[in-house]
Amino acid sequence: MKKTLLIIGLIVAGAFSANAQSISENAIGLRLGDNDGFGAEISYQRALSNNNRLEIDLGLRDNKNYDGFKATGIYQWVWNIEEGFNWYAGVGGGLGNYSGKDNNDSETFVFAAGDIGIEYNFSEAPILLSLDLRPEIGFGDTYYNKYGSDIAFSVRYQF
Repeated sequence: MKKTLLIIGLIVAGAFSANAQSISENAIGLRLGDNDGFGAEISYQRALSNNNRLEIDLGLRDNKNYDGFKATGIYQWVWNIEEGFNWYAGVGGGLGNYSGKDNNDSETFVFAAGDIGIEYNFSEAPILLSLDLRPEIGFGDTYYNKYGSDIAFSVRYQF
């Protein structure tokens, strides 16, 4: 039984290492999304290993009730699907501030976030395109005290 489990473990480990693809050391660009309004973020990714990275986003949010900004940090795991295509998942959180448009209310909040997405890495150009879903749970009083999902499209330059 132990030999069988060892063999299965080696096969699974071999499959993951065979699918591993080195990710870019650095990537910077824009992440454009929607979370009950339009948002744009400057997005930076830094590789931590061959298939792990840190993503840091700083962005502005806007809808009919508030204006705001958010700073987000996500630790991501990256898996290769096929040549050029990867999928990724991650966890993290952030800090933000929203100001009401109808009144002078202002709120600073923290939030927990997850991330799951798919990306395409062009082999002939240093461009990375991605589409992701970022579920967030906010811990604020008025504007950001609930669950929200942020769907975004990103374009990044790799270096």
